[in-house]
Amino acid sequence: MSIYLGTYGHVELRRNAPEQALLTTLEPDDVNVDRRRFSVDFAEGALISGDQITIATQGGSPLKLIADHTDSNGDYYQDWRGYVYVDDAGGLRLYDTFDGALSGSRDRALPLVTPDTPVAIGIQTRDVNYNCLAQVRNYEITTSRDQVNTDVLGQEFHTYYEAGLISGQGRLNCFWEHTNDQTADCGERYDLSVEFSSYLARLVLRLKQGAGFDGRFYIYAEDNNPAVWYECQCIVSNVAVSVAPTQIITTDIDFLCTGPITLRQGQPPRYLLQEDSSLLLQEDGSPILLQDED
Repeated sequence: MSIYLGTYGHVELRRNAPEQALLTTLEPDDVNVDRRRFSVDFAEGALISGDQITIATQGGSPLKLIADHTDSNGDYYQDWRGYVYVDDAGGLRLYDTFDGALSGSRDRALPLVTPDTPVAIGIQTRDVNYNCLAQVRNYEITTSRDQVNTDVLGQEFHTYYEAGLISGQGRLNCFWEHTNDQTADCGERYDLSVEFSSYLARLVLRLKQGAGFDGRFYIYAEDNNPAVWYECQCIVSNVAVSVAPTQIITTDIDFLCTGPITLRQGQPPRYLLQEDSSLLLQEDGSPILLQDED
């Protein structure tokens, strides 16, 4: 009989990607080339630093915003995909990497150009990567089966619902952290960027795209041994920050499961990487999964 310690458990989060794009008009005066910064009218409260986004023109015209984002003929592409940093005033900077977007550094931001005329654009979050949640002290996840009154349902629905509905909820207890100068150990098999609990605190305040995220809650994961984890879609329902003299600041994050809950065992999905560590993508932008070895 095996006995497991919580030392080998951890949490991974994937930023939720709503289907609806945020539409706006980019004016030439909105772009500050020197500061590598531009603004849109909905950024504050809609986007969070570190979000992976796609910026595209609504009418299929060239997107003249990111310098050197052109084809071999020197024509600007119609869209761009990468990571965004949102400052306190709602200004945006663009980056090629997740870590760069969390830092917000002007030197690491992509250089911009000023568009010639106002252009209608759409910005949509599109994240396919899971990030390891750092500074987790402990977490709990509860699954329950709700009983449903099936007396008024037809036979088909009666059979479907007679066992009840599965629901879940949980809580994360983390040390408060908002900087991007630390690393997390999620095992040798993982090469993931680090997410901090401050993201969940900002997520619960986001109005236009909701407070949802995709979560993997690992019970056991060590090196190349088979792992055990829960996987579900969640929404943040409550964030409490505890501040006391001489004590470490901690935060409690409550969440509800909003989709199917699965208990998985084996090797977590891994993606095929190129020599420069970038993902090989399919036409729809999703990564190519490695097949299981025989």
